Parts: sequence; C-alpha cells; structure tokens
Amino acid sequence: MANNRFKILVLSDLKKHTSIIIKSAVSLSKMINADVDLFHVKKPTDVVASDSQLSAMRSLNQEHNKSRNKIKETIAPLNKAYNINITSNFGIGNVKSEIEDYIKATKPDVIVLGKRSSKALKLIGDNITDFVLKTYEGPVFIAANKNGIDPETELNIGLLNGKSQAFNQAFLEDVLTKTTKPLKSFNIVSSKAKVEETSVLREAVNYVFEKNDNTINKLAEYLEKNHVNLLFVNRTDSTNNSANNKSEIKSLINNVNVSLFITGSVQKWAV
Repeated sequence: MANNRFKILVLSDLKKHTSIIIKSAVSLSKMINADVDLFHVKKPTDVVASDSQLSAMRSLNQEHNKSRNKIKETIAPLNKAYNINITSNFGIGNVKSEIEDYIKATKPDVIVLGKRSSKALKLIGDNITDFVLKTYEGPVFIAANKNGIDPETELNIGLLNGKSQAFNQAFLEDVLTKTTKPLKSFNIVSSKAKVEETSVLREAVNYVFEKNDNTINKLAEYLEKNHVNLLFVNRTDSTNNSANNKSEIKSLINNVNVSLFITGSVQKWAV
C-alpha cells in the first residue's frame, strides 16, 4: 500500500535549540499527517584533524558514533512523548552539497530549520537558510527559538501580504484550520498604494503598515502584542507579484521573533 503521508525534513546542527525545532516539526506533522526525518551534516575539517589516513578513519568512525548517539538522545524523548517515530540520518562532507543531495534523494514536502541568534547572524550570516530558500522550491518552516510551537501550543496564525487563496497550497489549509483564534492579516503597502480587501478563510483582523525603514520592527511589535506564534509568508512567484521578495523575507527571518511558514516558490494547490 502506498504511503500517502507528507514528509517533513528537519535540518539541524544538533546545538542548543534542536529540541525546540524538532517539537515544531512534530507539531506540524500532527496537523498535516506527516512523517518527520532529521538530517545532520558536518564538515570534514570539523571532524578530521590529522593527515594520517588511519587517524582520519578513526576520527570519522568516532564522529559517526558520537553524532548517532547525540541524535538518539535528542529524539528518543520526543518519540515517546508524542507517539511519533522520528527517523534520522547523518553525513560528513560539504554541508551545502550534502543537504542538496539529501533533499533530492528524500523529496520532502516541507523543510524545517531553526533561527540563528541575532549575534550569530551579524557574525556569519544565515547561509544555510539562504541556501535552502534559493535551491528548494517547496515550503520552508523557520522555527523560532523562543515562543515556538509544539503539539500542546494553541496556534495564533498571521498572514503577511497574502490573500487566503494564495495560502491554499497542498496541506496548508489543514494548518490554517487548527487555529482557534481569528486570523491576523498584516499588509505592508507603499504610501500611495490602495489596500485591497483581503479574502481569508474566516473573519480576520486586518493591520496595514506603510512601507519604510522601520516597518519590519513595527510588524514585530504587533506580532508580539497579538500573540501571533506562526506567520505565513508568501514567496514571490510569477502569479503573485505582491508577495514578499527575497530581501523582505530575509529581513523577517532576522528581525521577527515568531515561527515563519514560508510558502513554496512553485505553488502546489490543494485539491
């Protein structure tokens, strides 16, 4: 019998906020009936410190065992707590190449990533997130390190610059129906723009912001005031030029403290 469940891929560095990120993936999996797979990859230079082939092989084997145990320790409590079987894999190599190959091999329906801290962003940038958004056409979930979602969290969803039909992709309507509070619709417009009436799945509370240098900071304040914990963000495509472009999405990732569900750059409509 064919497996018709969706597939969620979590890309993790196994650092501080890994459990929070996986909880977000588990929460999403419960909403859309999906399997969860965790993938962790390291650069060879982070593992092998010697030119000796024997020493290098020993280091690689040790790292495989260490990472396998670390992954097991991380996901075992979540498997038990939420009655879900989270699969996992580990690789050593060029991080971006390994991720790209794994995505091609597993064909996930959505990828889940964590947010870097503001300090880390200033130092090195969020290169993996940029890479995934550039190379992967499907939806990307950016899990907030604080105020994230888990299976016990009551969803309070916001829509950014998008009409409801633009969010009616594949499983996204299932997510929208899980909120028990009115949707919040946030629209950013130019000073001369006319605000079009936003058609939503249910009655929404609408907010309009004039586009300027402080808009994203103001939006972040309103998201916090309205207790929004999941913001749907449309990526620009050929059919929806009013959606958010790459620089706007990057600014959101860097500056708002809620989880983001960034839609696919190629829309796959629900049936």
